Amino acid sequence: MTKPNYSGTYHMVEQENVDAYLTGLDVNVALRKIVCMLKPTKEIIHDPETGAMKINTITTFKNFSMDFNIGKEFTEDLRIVDGRTCQTTVDWDGDKLVCVQRGEKEGRGWTHWLEGDKLHLEMRVQGVAAKQVFKKAE
Repeated sequence: MTKPNYSGTYHMVEQENVDAYLTGLDVNVALRKIVCMLKPTKEIIHDPETGAMKINTITTFKNFSMDFNIGKEFTEDLRIVDGRTCQTTVDWDGDKLVCVQRGEKEGRGWTHWLEGDKLHLEMRVQGVAAKQVFKKAE
């Protein structure tokens, strides 16, 4: 089965429960308020042949880049987010990309999937889930 190509630029159009998710990561209240007001853009470069992927999250506050190969564990530097590093693996579950982040926080990770021109992101930590939806730029 051919896996989808996630390449593209996506602009956030909706989000829910992000404050609770950030609380689960011990992010302070001031930073949580700022993050919840941001409207990030995701730029994804994905090579389905090799499994190489780069996800750039761009905001007016801070930018974050994640560069990895699907199915291969790597050390992820999340100090820009919550001051931690973790061992991360992103792999396929059908057409969805599922990320498991092993470290100080239980049940941490995310899932990305495509529905038409929308990129969905569910972020999880310690039983709390937040969701963001991004629309592909034309």
